[in-house]
Amino acid sequence: MKKPPGEEPKEALTTTPPQKWAAGVPAVVHALEYSLEQTSPGRVGETLLTMNQVDGIDCPGCAWADPAPGKRHRNEYCENGAKHITDEATGRRITAEFFRTHPVSELGRRSDMWLNQQGRLTEPMVKRPGSDTYEPISWHDAFGLLAEELTALDSPDEAVFYTSGRASNEAAFVLQLFARAFGTNNLPDCSNLCHESSGFALHETLGTGKGTVSLQDLHHTDLIFLVGQNPGSNHPRMLSALEEAKRNGARIIAVNPLPETGLRRFKNPQKARGVIGPGTQIADRFLHIRLGGDMALFQGLNRLLLEAEDARPGQVLDHDFIRAHTTGFDEFAAHVRAVDWQDVTAATGLTREEIEQVRDEVLRSRRVIVCWAMGITQHKHAVPTIREFVNFLMLRGNLGRAGTGACPVRGHSNVQGDRTMGIWERMPDSFLDALQREFGFDPPRAHGLDSVNSIRAMREGRIKVFLGLAGNFVRAVPDSAVTEDAMRRCRLTAHISTKLNRSHTVCGDTALILPTLGRTERDIQAHGEQFVTVENSMSEVHTSRGRLRPASPLLLSEVAILCRLARRTLDGRVDVPWEQFEGDYGAIRDRISRIVQGLHDFNRRVVRPGGIQLPNPVNEGVFHTAADKALFTRNTGETPGVPEGHLLLQTLRSHDQWNTVPYTTDDRYRGIHGSRRVVLVNPGDLAELGLTEGQWVDLVGVWTDDTERRAEDFKVVPYPTARGCAAAYYPETQVLVPLDSVAEISNQPASKAVVVRLEPTAPRLGTAAR
Repeated sequence: MKKPPGEEPKEALTTTPPQKWAAGVPAVVHALEYSLEQTSPGRVGETLLTMNQVDGIDCPGCAWADPAPGKRHRNEYCENGAKHITDEATGRRITAEFFRTHPVSELGRRSDMWLNQQGRLTEPMVKRPGSDTYEPISWHDAFGLLAEELTALDSPDEAVFYTSGRASNEAAFVLQLFARAFGTNNLPDCSNLCHESSGFALHETLGTGKGTVSLQDLHHTDLIFLVGQNPGSNHPRMLSALEEAKRNGARIIAVNPLPETGLRRFKNPQKARGVIGPGTQIADRFLHIRLGGDMALFQGLNRLLLEAEDARPGQVLDHDFIRAHTTGFDEFAAHVRAVDWQDVTAATGLTREEIEQVRDEVLRSRRVIVCWAMGITQHKHAVPTIREFVNFLMLRGNLGRAGTGACPVRGHSNVQGDRTMGIWERMPDSFLDALQREFGFDPPRAHGLDSVNSIRAMREGRIKVFLGLAGNFVRAVPDSAVTEDAMRRCRLTAHISTKLNRSHTVCGDTALILPTLGRTERDIQAHGEQFVTVENSMSEVHTSRGRLRPASPLLLSEVAILCRLARRTLDGRVDVPWEQFEGDYGAIRDRISRIVQGLHDFNRRVVRPGGIQLPNPVNEGVFHTAADKALFTRNTGETPGVPEGHLLLQTLRSHDQWNTVPYTTDDRYRGIHGSRRVVLVNPGDLAELGLTEGQWVDLVGVWTDDTERRAEDFKVVPYPTARGCAAAYYPETQVLVPLDSVAEISNQPASKAVVVRLEPTAPRLGTAAR
């Protein structure tokens, strides 16, 4: 096992043509190379062979569903999942000595990759006011310090409690219970940043914020739309499901500004044909759409379907479904019929003929699924776009039947479970009423702060204490300079974390690092060894049980940290058995079973192979909307305007990255090696802008305020992006996303539509750490 890097990696960009297929033997090799660099062969085997197995470790990465028990491969994980789990299981350690030799000011200049590579946090640390160094603190004193700050607030609403999707259901439930018992609904989470737009759109139109699709639906459908997503890097196990769908006769249409390798051809390393054969072509049709043109595309499709019905009355639309289960059809139809084709082609960059060919695919398909991810949700008009997807599905009755439905693909392991457990700043009264009945206190009813509004409140001095449960808040959210300044205005910032990240270097007057067990580690409490539960993208709740010895004897579990903090802070003010919860997670699940619909008899049912399938009302013909029916909507939204000489930038992940953490400086599927500070631009746009391959540029954001947002020192790489569009990696480009550039209705950051100009420059020193 290699030692943690002492110096930043030297960046030396080389490029190769984008790969023509994904996974295969190289994916296995890269996963093993990274894993063995982090830890021993024995630990690698112990984690990977139990990963995503019944009674094993649930992948801490993406939220893709597992095949049914009995149908899982012995190696039921992907390349990035293997890297993610061994990144947590690393043998590298951060001790108090590390912090004595690395002051906060120095750590703040380090890159995200370097910080992550230092290893696991091993003991609680505190940075005191006026100090530039973290020093050890006992757990007792850490809880006392945090409890003292919380109880000294003028109002509970001067604190925020942030949650990442890595948290378990049990930890998420305890956190929201503590926050509400303390007196606030300030519960921002990573869903505010990734799929909040999906939740708002689906709640309004279908009465549920979750997808309606199962793995079986994907396996046995006729046509799948993959819109604004890159399964090959962001949720690679989805490719196995798409491969099975193709072998069962499905056709797949990819809609994306970038041609993604995983959507071209997939070589499944779990199958012999994926090792020695040519693999499986995934996308039958690729629509090279302009950024932000997806709503226009589906409105054009919907108009074409209405016109096909006019030509063949009763043979195109599902009138029985529309009559029985929907409302608002006539108003929707009148609106879509008035859509101008010039507007559609200008917004999409596609021809009418291309869209008509897609219509023909739809007409040949009895069962259709629409999948989407953050390439859709992070636009100003994201909510209307997703509502238009729902319109499209309803026209031909593609909801509630096998092989049909809406499939928002969540990007983090338990982000959906967090929301089920009550991590939301605006939980409905029905949930709060159930908390009141169960625990005997009246939870606050006023809506709290989401992630963007939490930053605004910190900037204005209205938030004094920030507590983060997992995640890397500072790098996940937009407008980096504004966010960091806002965080530094807090009296206290505290992070419950497994590894070091940028958020630990952006401190309030006082800062705490509270190190916790990882999902890979055994969790022994007063009542014996514990397991936790998670919920995947398809509403399946199942167990996860750690296998490894904890990285340090001083680590506490997330549940233990939160329960002890609640006891110290609330001091018996509410009748919640925090000590019992810490010692026996089954006691937490007993309470959840009486509060969350569908989780009755939680403890008994969740340990069955496959766990619990939560009910989805849409698939039972039930729509919890104001009209008790699914809602057709009339949607409008301006396509992002781009001044002459500018481009529309999307932020994205490299292949060798998980969320805000890059594992290497490579993105081999896109042919980028040795550097992350690159901007991908269509060769035609480079010619128009007078730029050349390999030229150094600054990315300068253009927004309505007078603030200049600049990401420095990027190299230009010609790439087949849609014309007028560019792409660059985040979190390096989060600095360009204005805090006030958000999706209408959902308030989700609009990271996929940033207007920039490329300003030629000479390279500066210290690029790697920026």
